[in-house]
Amino acid sequence: MGHREDLLEGAKRCLLEKGFVRTTARDIVKESGTNLASIGYHYGSKDALLVQAYISFVEEMSDGTGPGWEASAVPRTPAGSLERFQEVWANIIRSVPESRAIWLLSFELIFQGDRVPEVRKLLAESQEEGRSGIVPLFTDVPEAELDKETVDTEGRLYQTLLQGLMVQWLFDPDTATHADQLTEGLRRVMKAANAAPQGEGQS
Repeated sequence: MGHREDLLEGAKRCLLEKGFVRTTARDIVKESGTNLASIGYHYGSKDALLVQAYISFVEEMSDGTGPGWEASAVPRTPAGSLERFQEVWANIIRSVPESRAIWLLSFELIFQGDRVPEVRKLLAESQEEGRSGIVPLFTDVPEAELDKETVDTEGRLYQTLLQGLMVQWLFDPDTATHADQLTEGLRRVMKAANAAPQGEGQS
């Protein structure tokens, strides 16, 4: 590997051990066996390197080569069904112990957005990728075939549920929401929506 790859792998190890705030440029240099000048040359700044290291974790989660919810199991229930909805969330929840460190990093980085503009920009881009990456778990439609409207609606819904669920499981697993509870909540919302009178002008 060259210095760029060495820096990225060193930054990933530092993130898991120390987190975003506590990791220094010298920590990364020591872990990667490179030098301080290499950070600026290849990544522009320590913060940009750490965000790229985090994004690398997310990509590994998505393609199944690292710890994460997408690699936990291949769904077996019909796409678009309530059974699929429950199965996917159950798989995600089962993977929390393995992916806990990555999720802690996610929330730590979110709070760095106001401090470091480049962090906000890179995180915004990774959020967009995350919205398109989660939809296929529920629909079986390949990510490359998703249209923008689907990503901006279904993707945002699933992403919002995912982030809220992870907050609960990181904060207090004993009281966190389970997949069957989430599914029953959706079932009740759907039942109430179907039973409600349609608005004027709707068919």
